[in-house]
Amino acid sequence: MSSAPALDQDEAFNRIRLLRSPNIGPVSYHQLLRRFGNAQAALEALPDLAARGKRDYSAASVDRVEEEIAAVRRAGARYLFHDMAAYPALLGQMEGAPPILTMRGNLELAARPCVAMVGARNASAAALKLAREFASALVAEGFTVVSGLARGIDGAAHQGSMPSTIGVIASGIDIAYPPQHAELQERLASEGLLIAEEVPGTEPRGNLFPKRNRIIAGLSAGTLVVEAAPKSGSLITARLAGEAGREVMAIPGSPLEPRSAGCNQLIREGAVLVQEPADVIELLSGFDGNPRSSFREAVPAFDYEIEPADSATDVSDLLTQAPVAVDELVRQSGESAGVVQMALLELEIAGRLQRHAGGRVSLTS
Repeated sequence: MSSAPALDQDEAFNRIRLLRSPNIGPVSYHQLLRRFGNAQAALEALPDLAARGKRDYSAASVDRVEEEIAAVRRAGARYLFHDMAAYPALLGQMEGAPPILTMRGNLELAARPCVAMVGARNASAAALKLAREFASALVAEGFTVVSGLARGIDGAAHQGSMPSTIGVIASGIDIAYPPQHAELQERLASEGLLIAEEVPGTEPRGNLFPKRNRIIAGLSAGTLVVEAAPKSGSLITARLAGEAGREVMAIPGSPLEPRSAGCNQLIREGAVLVQEPADVIELLSGFDGNPRSSFREAVPAFDYEIEPADSATDVSDLLTQAPVAVDELVRQSGESAGVVQMALLELEIAGRLQRHAGGRVSLTS
């Protein structure tokens, strides 16, 4: 990613405040910064934008942001903003990439070729051994291994690739989860790299794990699923990797083993079958953005410069609680893409719009 001027403290503070304000997500954050030029101007515009979406609005308090910054410092962590030169380039290309991360450890690991390794929490002994061996072999070839610090395959992948490993957690940077991995998490932070998107003090919740998974997929040129059930977070990570145009790989298993059913399913749906580390190395060495896997076609981001809109009403009339693509709204409304994006931004800030993967939106329930 190209270098950018260093952030001054006021702009950094206001960016954190902007992102922590109600109904601001990665897409709206980036649109606001582009539209208004800096975080202070964006913050000042929020009440008016929400009013156009027919709601009152208050931004995050200064006290709340000051408390967060103090907690980040106590944890020995630091912030990473989306336009810093050190922000991982592949992650920055991901739809809905996190604008601000907190981190501990060696950020240079994220600049190396990265491969995600994920799989079952209740993994078999054979799969755990395989994960450690694959991770060790990949590191020996110059790769960084990325995983989510969960029990099972994640933990084995981290152990096999230490210290060339990145752990992405669904909690705040100061919360160890699962508790039995507290020592491993601290070792990652001191020897490898630990990354969190959530505010310090945030305990992991179910809806935060898919957010964590998109970062794991986004950091990596490819995602390898070692062992997984048909309905698991590992398959969510694989889907996100496919939608981002990254390689999706899976190790096959016996059809009699339920824990292998997810991997076998991925292969049937177009993931590349791999049997040894050399297969992964061949696929990802010099990855140019054209994956061999056809598990999921890449979803193009639909993100235009926003333009002032007369009203959000016309676009909101086209929306329901069923997700619809933004380009479909442009076609149906007859408005320019920029005007539709502004109308959606106003609805989102007002708390009336929800964004989904693949550039789709719906009314909030």
